[in-house]
Amino acid sequence: MRSRFVRAGLAALLATAGLAVVSQEPAQAAPPGSKDVTATLFEWKFASVAKECTSTLGPAGYGYVEVSPPQEHIQGAQWWTSYQPVSYRIAGRLGDSAAFRNMVDTCHAAGVKVIADAVVNHMSAGSGTGTGGTSYSKYNYPGYYQDQDFHSCRSSIGDYTNRDNVQNCELVGLADLNTGSDYVRSTIAAYLNSLISLGVDGFRIDAAKHIASGDLAAIKAKLGNPSVFWAQEVIYGAGEAVQPGEYTGTGDVDAFQGAYDLKRIFGSEKLAYLSDWGASWGAGYLPSGQARTFVDNWDTERNGSTLNYKAGATYTLANVYMLAWPYGSPNVYSGYEFSDNDSGPPNGGTVNACYSDGWKCQHAWPQIAGMVGFRNAVAGTAVTNWWSNGGNAIAFGRGSKGFVAIDHESGSLSRTFTTSLPAGTYCDVQHSGATYTVAANGTFTATIGANDAVALYTGAPCGGGGTAPASGASFSVNATTVWGQNVYVVGSNAALGNWNTAAAPLLSSAAYPVWKLDVSMGAGTSFEYKYIKKDANGTVTWESGANRTATVPAGGKVTLGDTWRA
Repeated sequence: MRSRFVRAGLAALLATAGLAVVSQEPAQAAPPGSKDVTATLFEWKFASVAKECTSTLGPAGYGYVEVSPPQEHIQGAQWWTSYQPVSYRIAGRLGDSAAFRNMVDTCHAAGVKVIADAVVNHMSAGSGTGTGGTSYSKYNYPGYYQDQDFHSCRSSIGDYTNRDNVQNCELVGLADLNTGSDYVRSTIAAYLNSLISLGVDGFRIDAAKHIASGDLAAIKAKLGNPSVFWAQEVIYGAGEAVQPGEYTGTGDVDAFQGAYDLKRIFGSEKLAYLSDWGASWGAGYLPSGQARTFVDNWDTERNGSTLNYKAGATYTLANVYMLAWPYGSPNVYSGYEFSDNDSGPPNGGTVNACYSDGWKCQHAWPQIAGMVGFRNAVAGTAVTNWWSNGGNAIAFGRGSKGFVAIDHESGSLSRTFTTSLPAGTYCDVQHSGATYTVAANGTFTATIGANDAVALYTGAPCGGGGTAPASGASFSVNATTVWGQNVYVVGSNAALGNWNTAAAPLLSSAAYPVWKLDVSMGAGTSFEYKYIKKDANGTVTWESGANRTATVPAGGKVTLGDTWRA
């Protein structure tokens, strides 16, 4: 019975995938060099991920993209249905195996490697028909697992100080696989090998804390490429039986404690405390080379343990700091708006455009995306020229390659900063078109707005085109919105859509509730403009009052600081 079932199960897995277990290394992306930043495109369809690799991730310098679980799962609109697998077929809501393979190939062509979120601790919590048509019941998944392949503890975890309870009982009622079984290990490895055959470069192991580290090591040893990138979800908890440090022998570990501390410091304490953020902070931290840092993920943005997009500029600045600071390998989370914590992805995961239909696209926010290039440029350098005001204004360099200043105070900061940068003119990747001149003694002077930053590095692009726009308008409007709304500016010339709301340029919400945009216009251009809000369904709301007016100066840009008129 057992041997017959083992052969049938593995054969079914490989036949379903149309693949064989391989022993060669996976297809490689373009050499990433020092590109260690991951963008997690949560619940994006594979076809949408492919487009984003080409249009944004590759050009911005992201080294990796992490995609949500590809395996067949229970039906339902909620996001968490993706984390209740019922088979190892690529047949979830995000796309089939052809879409997955095309996504991997497209991302590789853009120089971006692919990490797949792998759910291997458990199966479903109930019975039914999966997204790919598989009929299943809890503890019985045809072609894969039967009752004896699950741990004998059939109750939910209740005691995190008890290792046996944490690793052998059920996470919120999900059927817990007996990963101590060689059959189970081989079946999981066959699934991961099938993804490697499709070109996957690494895995994020979901709920790794609930799998013994020795079991994970045994599974990884069965892979055709046992040195494949491997990041594990192990949440730190003081006094708990299972700790993140147990898993460093297998791969990297997601740095939850770091995310918790960034929320605490950016939210209610002093940025001055961040002068030595990293492994020296003790409990919950790991060596830099094995920590995957992040500001938030899909769990923490919903449970409130970390910052999320609703924190506006505070959230943006925390990402800027994480990307500039030399601790861990950063993971930039990119999700969608939600008011219900269970809400699944808009359009079933299809992203028609960033900042529409609720897609937040944090990875593409100029202030965040610009720091990816910064991090790549300063890789391998140490922190230099640390400065703080003792409160919430800080600045530091990265060797002679880069320098960043962050003002999280309630007012602007004017200061002459000392850097180790060579003399020259540098483009500020926080503000398209802005430049600063570093003198021969390494100093430059800047005025930084409240909840804003300046970031300079050698070789930084200017305005996306290599040179700074000579003139234009810098729009800034304080405007609160409801779920699904975005703010645009429309006006009397082509750059502002010629009063056509369909052609109006979109402002960035990265500093919410302040929306910002720089627009190139000729010197001396006089124009009229107003702000509008667009709902997810396309409904347009105009601000009240007369048209606003402005004129671009003979040199530079006109800076506009407005407030939405209800």
